Amino acid sequence: MLKVVWLTLLAWNVTTLGMFWFDKHRSRSQGRRVPERTLLWSMFCGGFVGAWLAMNWFRHKTVKQPFRRWAMFCTVLSPAWLMLWWTWNSLGR
Repeated sequence: MLKVVWLTLLAWNVTTLGMFWFDKHRSRSQGRRVPERTLLWSMFCGGFVGAWLAMNWFRHKTVKQPFRRWAMFCTVLSPAWLMLWWTWNSLGR
């Protein structure tokens, strides 16, 4: 069960990274963009590692200060931290 949860979290982070890449690509071509709300929800739901990697790799959403504040907020309050804590405690037994 634990492996399935971690694989799902990994897949979600890869998906989040892909959403940031897609949004960066669309910002250059003036196409329809991914809403910031969607990117932030993706971060909150566990994709914050992929999001921060994407922000650094693609230099996307790094200057926009309100987005970065919300990104920090979503990262700190993400339920993924509960999963980390649960895994840490279950391995210690």
